[in-house]
Amino acid sequence: MKKNVGGIDRTGRIVLGVLGLTAGAAIVGDVLEVGLAVGGVAVLFGLIMLFTGTTQKCPINEAAGVDTTEN
Repeated sequence: MKKNVGGIDRTGRIVLGVLGLTAGAAIVGDVLEVGLAVGGVAVLFGLIMLFTGTTQKCPINEAAGVDTTEN
């Protein structure tokens, strides 16, 4: 799979990934009392965003034909 995530999209994904992981860890660690399922979803979301931002590859972008890299 070729790179299809770049620029502001990449930066946004990395920032959202870190925020999702932080929020999820706070929820799972009982710092925030929202629910374990919400914490799990936040951690999963954070991991996906961080992974797609750092590898610059997103299967959903590829399926939709979206490419945010600069040419």
